Amino acid sequence: MKRSWRNKIYLSTLSAILTLVSFGGFAQQDAQYSQYIFNAVYINPAYAGYRERLNLNATYRNQWTGIEGGPKSFSLAVDALMPNERVGLSLTLSADQIGAQKNLSAFANYAYRFPVNEDGTSKLAFGLGAGFQQMGILGDMLAPGDLGDNFIPTGTVKELVPDVRAGVFFSTPKIYVGASVNNLIGKYILDKRNLDFNFPTPEPHFYLTGGTLIPIVEYEIDFKPFFLIKDDAAGPTVLDLNAFFLFKQKIWIGAGYRTGIKLYDKPAVVGKVRNTNALIGMAEFFISDKLRLGYSYDHSVGNLAGYSGSTHEISISWNFMNDRERRINFCYF
Repeated sequence: MKRSWRNKIYLSTLSAILTLVSFGGFAQQDAQYSQYIFNAVYINPAYAGYRERLNLNATYRNQWTGIEGGPKSFSLAVDALMPNERVGLSLTLSADQIGAQKNLSAFANYAYRFPVNEDGTSKLAFGLGAGFQQMGILGDMLAPGDLGDNFIPTGTVKELVPDVRAGVFFSTPKIYVGASVNNLIGKYILDKRNLDFNFPTPEPHFYLTGGTLIPIVEYEIDFKPFFLIKDDAAGPTVLDLNAFFLFKQKIWIGAGYRTGIKLYDKPAVVGKVRNTNALIGMAEFFISDKLRLGYSYDHSVGNLAGYSGSTHEISISWNFMNDRERRINFCYF
């Protein structure tokens, strides 16, 4: 059935809102992933080497498919633990686009782990990451309000800036908690450049994660609840509450709820833009001891419900871990 003209106008308005959110306060928002638990090094450099094996992970997300210019994101990460079992290294590459804003980034991450108990099963890790971000504006996708509008560039313009990130990660065989901050210096470097147009700057983003594993039937059924809080000064604070059931350590079936929360007053967050509630369904399958495939589906239940369409996310990872090691370390994600 064809959309009514009213819906078309509304979708166009929502597309404009996406651009405004992207440029609101001239701030760039980090890409959002529902399956962040399987790609934690993307948000926390201290996670590098946590799986204690070489691991490759790729994730693609197509968000709000009913809105023209909705976010699309891709990330690729590789991480490994060095032979001394203290140092973890990782490389992350990502690309995302929302409306007329297109970003690329590459970071090398270093983590150092300390055992905090006698048998070494509990560890505390500190991580640092350094790399570059390339922010781009596709000027041809934007319509100027007036002729000669200097706020909109002609053609595509790009800015490359260095940036750093830091994090801490504590884990035991049954629980984990981590905190990290990304985009520590990019904003300040870009703000000092005398640009001829308004350019989105990468705001610092703060992350807090945690979770636990509750065995129900040994090696048969396990329950794993976990959460993520994501915050930055220019955008809404986001809370993800998630839980998985693990069946024979081969199939993960889970659900989640994402909502905006108010930790403090943010002048840049106005009106109903902050209300981006969503229900999330997720499934992960271990095709073999080394290969995992994942899929998640987000359904908006806030102000975009009925207009934003669905959000699809797929992931794939390959790790060099044998079956016995996977059973011992099945709390790892």
